[in-house]
Amino acid sequence: MARVIAIDWSGAAVGAERRIWIAEAVDGELLLLEDGRSREQVVDWLVERRAQVPEAIVGVDFAFSYPSWFLDAHHCDSIDTLWEVVREHGEQWLATSPAPFWGRPGQRRGNEIQLRACEEGWNVRGIVPKSVFQIGGAGAVGTGTIRGIPLLPRLRESGWAIWPFDAPSTHLIAEIWPRLLTGPVAKSSPIERRTWLDAHATLPPPVANRAASGEDAFDAAASALVLSRCSDLAATLSAPLIGDPREGSMLIPASMLRAP
Repeated sequence: MARVIAIDWSGAAVGAERRIWIAEAVDGELLLLEDGRSREQVVDWLVERRAQVPEAIVGVDFAFSYPSWFLDAHHCDSIDTLWEVVREHGEQWLATSPAPFWGRPGQRRGNEIQLRACEEGWNVRGIVPKSVFQIGGAGAVGTGTIRGIPLLPRLRESGWAIWPFDAPSTHLIAEIWPRLLTGPVAKSSPIERRTWLDAHATLPPPVANRAASGEDAFDAAASALVLSRCSDLAATLSAPLIGDPREGSMLIPASMLRAP
């Protein structure tokens, strides 16, 4: 089984270190669950971890790209160009929320295509992937994406492959959607978080308490536990992508993929 590191990310301008959690698991055994690092410190930690372990798959819950029409609008013929555009303009997007970004008070979503091909059609009992353009409101993933993408080039330069834009390797980083991995558990309920953990792992009480202490810790721990038990990740990483390859993809175990 693979060594899996799952990171519950945050785009918060202040206090991100309290919301970012790192979990590491091998074969369903949780080896690490920590918070307390800023986004930059998480990158530093991953660079160090790259040199310490012979192989690992890292799952991070922010998007690595945008819908293809948005890339076309910004003349991005490659993912590298898009990442540079986000690095240059991302903070301004967050400050002014220009269309197609939305989610600030009084600002509604536009009519533009909101999801990438890899996000279309998924539904976990009424819960669907959030739009990468949403930068405000409940469950917004757009802020974390804007503040995460500029860090990907450094991780790539340190030896991590950024999937699916780089070929699979012994050290690989991919985006994940924790909801698909945890299923329809009510994450806002401490009781349901603990019940899920007790049903899916045998954890020492202090570790179980930490993993159930909040939604961020739970998402990191649960994602690492589920992915570390998957024997089909290699097949997933080598499977053909859906849609425009510039849009990237979520890492979804082959056993969870929809039937054609």
